[in-house]
Amino acid sequence: MYYFLSVLSFLDACYSTVVTPKMLVNFLAENKSISFYGCAAQMLLFVTFGTTECFLLAAMAYDRYVAIYNPLLYSVSMSPRIYVPLIIASYVAGILHGTVHTVATFSLSFCASNQIRHVFCDIPPLLAISCSDTHINQLLLFYLVGSIEIVTILIVLISYGFILLAILRMRSAEGRQKVFSTCGSHLTGVSIYHGTILFMYVRPSSSYTLEHDMIVSIFYTIVIPMLNPIIYSLRNKDVKEAMKKLLKELTS
Repeated sequence: MYYFLSVLSFLDACYSTVVTPKMLVNFLAENKSISFYGCAAQMLLFVTFGTTECFLLAAMAYDRYVAIYNPLLYSVSMSPRIYVPLIIASYVAGILHGTVHTVATFSLSFCASNQIRHVFCDIPPLLAISCSDTHINQLLLFYLVGSIEIVTILIVLISYGFILLAILRMRSAEGRQKVFSTCGSHLTGVSIYHGTILFMYVRPSSSYTLEHDMIVSIFYTIVIPMLNPIIYSLRNKDVKEAMKKLLKELTS
C-alpha cells in the first residue's frame, strides 16, 4: 500500500508541476505566452501523468481488495512480481495515451488564432482555436478518455464489490472499522479525481464552456494534488490526534 502511495505522491507532484509554475508566471507577467513546442510538451506530460494516475488508482483498489479479501496471502499475492508490473503498465498506458493526443492535436493547423483561452495547454481549448476539421480529434478524445474511465472505474467498482462482500462476512465491529478506515481515503480520492475528469472530457463538444472548464481545470491540477496527502493521511492515528488537538484549540 505504501509503495503505491509513494508513486501516487510522485505523480501528483509531477502532474501539478507541469502546469502550476507556468500558470503562476502568466498570472504575473504581461506577456502571457508559451512556445509551440513548450505547449506540446506541457500537453504530453499533463495527459501522461493524468492517465497514469487513473490506472494507478485502479491498481490501488485491487491492492485493497487483495489485502482485505485474503489478508493471509497478501504478501504473496502482492509481491514485487505483481505490483511492479502494475506500476509499469500504468506508466506505459499513460505515455501511449499522451502521445496519441499530442500527435493528433499538434498535427492540426492553427492559422486562425494563437490565443488559448485557458490557463494551460489542454486538449479542448486547443481544438477550439484550430482552423482544421477537429471532428476526428473530438471523437478520439471522447472515446479514448471514455474507455479509460470505464475500464479503471470498473476495476475500482469490482474490487470494492468484493471488499463489501468481505465486510458483510466479518463478525467483528472493530474489523469492519479498520476496513472502512483503510478504504475510505482511497474511495474519496478516486471519486473526486474521476468526477472532475468525467465532467471535463467525457461529454459532447457542444457543452464545452471554456470559462467553467478553466475553474475545473485549476481544481484537478492544483487542488486535488494538494488534497491527496490530507485524504490519505487521515487514516493515520497520529494525524487524527493532531487534527483533533488543532480543532479543540480553534474552538476553545
